[in-house]
Amino acid sequence: MTLASSGLRPVPAARPRRFRARPSLWLRYAILGVAAIVLLYPLLFTFLASFMTAEEAGRYPPPLFPEGLYLGNFRTALELAPIPRFLWNSFVMAGAVTLGQLVTCSMAAYAFAFVGFRGKTALFAAFLSTMMIPWEVTIIPNYLTIKTLGWMDSYPGLIVPFLASAFGVFLLRQFFLQLPKELFEAARIDGCGHARAFFQLVLPLGRPALATLAVYTFLNQWNSYLWPLLVTNREEMRTVQIGVTMLQWEEMMSWNLVLAGVAMVLLPSLLLLAFGLKQLVRGITAGAVKG
Repeated sequence: MTLASSGLRPVPAARPRRFRARPSLWLRYAILGVAAIVLLYPLLFTFLASFMTAEEAGRYPPPLFPEGLYLGNFRTALELAPIPRFLWNSFVMAGAVTLGQLVTCSMAAYAFAFVGFRGKTALFAAFLSTMMIPWEVTIIPNYLTIKTLGWMDSYPGLIVPFLASAFGVFLLRQFFLQLPKELFEAARIDGCGHARAFFQLVLPLGRPALATLAVYTFLNQWNSYLWPLLVTNREEMRTVQIGVTMLQWEEMMSWNLVLAGVAMVLLPSLLLLAFGLKQLVRGITAGAVKG
């Protein structure tokens, strides 16, 4: 029996509805677009000016786009300052501190989350209270300790004071507490101890939080300036944030040359931020929404 013989008419296919944005929504997008352009302009100008010649960079007002891709600034910057050495020092410092915080913070967070011991709450509160102490207050004690140990102008002096972080412990502990308790109870019934639960359950399930801490710590250490300035005196131990200042002179200022060095310094951190932004946002917002 057909639809025509039964007296039923076929239901017409639903037409796709066109998206009609409200004027207020377009206004919101326009404001966000303008704000994004304002925030990205210094970064865009830095990379574009690094391809300008000295004559182009000296014009007033300076042009936004270079007339051509002039690579002489990068070659001159590499000749005036050992930028590859500075990049290596920053990479070693930031990488070692990141790895150290992942180890120490994950173990401490597991202890505060799953191990029961007397005074855990008070100890955790005291541990978190260190976050309220400004880092500048600890500069002099840390500097005197590093000097006493003979770690000036060395990688241990740059790395060791930052191998633990109260923020990292707090971040990982809050994430670990959201893991399903039934999984750990079942593992405990099967005879799984703390070491096995830590390596086979907590670390694989806590990868978003670990990635968040890794990206945050690496970028923070990569952009550090004051501490490397205090504990390093030799040129071969300088980091990028200090070494890029070697491209400036009191007699003259070649901004295209300086911005070429800044562009080389910014590129690794921008790449890391671009690839780790998803994990960074996921880890920071974990637990913000219930249900």
